[in-house]
Amino acid sequence: MTKKVTVASDEKKDGIGSQIARFVAYVEDSRNELRKVSWPTLKETRSATLVVLGFVAVTALLLGIVDLGLSKLVQFILS
Repeated sequence: MTKKVTVASDEKKDGIGSQIARFVAYVEDSRNELRKVSWPTLKETRSATLVVLGFVAVTALLLGIVDLGLSKLVQFILS
């Protein structure tokens, strides 16, 4: 159940009461949205982590090979 906080036109002058009411409404809305989230299982989290780590390792290897090749090329050109 979502409660909406209505602010009267005379409270829109950014008084401290209005700011607190907006903050409370924000926290309540955030809590309601977090209840709707479909959280991953531990197995899904582990598999996604392994995919990311694998991708990082492959990317690091490829960038290392390119860096090595370019440094050899620059050494060849300058010598």
